Amino acid sequence: MTEENPPLEQRKVELVPHNPAWAELAEKEAYRILEILPIPVINIYHIGSTAIPGIKAKPILDFVLEVESIEALEDHADHLAEIGYQSKGERGIPGRRFFTKDTDGSRSHHLHAFQEGHPEIKRHLVFRDYLRAHPQAAQEYQQLKEKLAKRYPERSGNYTEAKTDFILSMDEVARYWYEQKHQNQ
Repeated sequence: MTEENPPLEQRKVELVPHNPAWAELAEKEAYRILEILPIPVINIYHIGSTAIPGIKAKPILDFVLEVESIEALEDHADHLAEIGYQSKGERGIPGRRFFTKDTDGSRSHHLHAFQEGHPEIKRHLVFRDYLRAHPQAAQEYQQLKEKLAKRYPERSGNYTEAKTDFILSMDEVARYWYEQKHQNQ
């Protein structure tokens, strides 16, 4: 497999009800990341389903880390390793550096790092904000996730891949919503 098409990681798919403590746990983990990195960080954002109140999620905290220099991050990836993050390279998204962290033998964190200005940063944030602002769309997403979790109970890579079409179509709707919202302000 090439870096453009990395092999799918396969783990158990477990969806749990939204946990209000995820926001505080994410804040604490973001602080740990910021504290350990000796490089300029623009921001760190809690994304993914654990950042969307009211919907089920895999209990994995997802973050986007926005840095001034992706090369500087690579040079200091050992600092992230000190707090449990393993580097996975670009993992199929050019310009991204992807890290995972396990806690007690289970995946607990995903860290998607991008250099300042990378379009994936805004895409992730707009998607998250759209679902937060539109509970009906968030429920549609949850229903799809429940259906796919039943179809792929032991194949998390297939589960994630199967959500792609929905996410891409929702990205379009979210982008339009974002543009309209900011055009009228």
